[in-house]
Amino acid sequence: MPAEVAEAAETARSTVRSIAVWLASGVDSWFGDRPFEAGGGKVTDGRLSMALLLRQHDNPDFDVRFNARFRLPNIEERLYAFVGRDDQRDVITDRPGPFSRQDRLLDDTRDRDFFAGLGRSLNDAVDLRVGLRGGLNPFAQARYRNEWLIGPNDLADFRQTFFWSLEDRFGSTTALSYEHAFTPDLAARWLNSATITQESKQFEWSTLLGAYRSFGDQRMLALETLASGEQGSGVGVSDYGVQARWEQPVYQDWLLGGVVLGHFWPREDEDSPRLRAWAVGVSMKMRF
Repeated sequence: MPAEVAEAAETARSTVRSIAVWLASGVDSWFGDRPFEAGGGKVTDGRLSMALLLRQHDNPDFDVRFNARFRLPNIEERLYAFVGRDDQRDVITDRPGPFSRQDRLLDDTRDRDFFAGLGRSLNDAVDLRVGLRGGLNPFAQARYRNEWLIGPNDLADFRQTFFWSLEDRFGSTTALSYEHAFTPDLAARWLNSATITQESKQFEWSTLLGAYRSFGDQRMLALETLASGEQGSGVGVSDYGVQARWEQPVYQDWLLGGVVLGHFWPREDEDSPRLRAWAVGVSMKMRF
């Protein structure tokens, strides 16, 4: 990477992290006088991502997402804050990342909102969260997650989220994944998710089967098949397809670039024919 570009990347990362720390320390100061950093305050899981998505028959979509988690020393140890900008429905329903519209190369016409809130970890498996998104729109979540090492090369992961929002009222998202490692560098995963709400009363489901090959130094090739649908829509599978992803660092280990190419067969409703659509996406992800 040219020196000028590297310097700009370093400056951008430093600025984003400074803003996150300033925000975290400001929120923490509302609850007491303990110094933020000296008291153990920190910003973790900071991610800023940008992606350009192009899918046949859809408009180009430029997506910017931001997420971070705060450790606040003036609040009890198990209480944390979170903040970000993301698809509002994915945030509230706690839908697994691989099933987001961005990861499926879909034009996201839904609102992307800023959100913030507080969470409390009851133990390693359960946490509770309350927050606001898009201004003064409240939401709440109760989340449970557990992993089981079935064998030396097999891992199962279960995640259950109960949520409430003004739009959906009460709802739940269930996610189950199974991973098998063929070698230290080659693995397969089967991921399934289902969401239902009081408002819709219909299950939205998604499934993914993928193979993942690591080439070291955070270089990863993924081949995935995906399908999704909604109960009672009149269409068994509303969208399915295949996609290939490549991701690697472009500067040190915190700035990663990716490219994805896919082909999909969407069907809007039972009165519409099933279409064919090529899709391509490029992304940049910064960790801070």
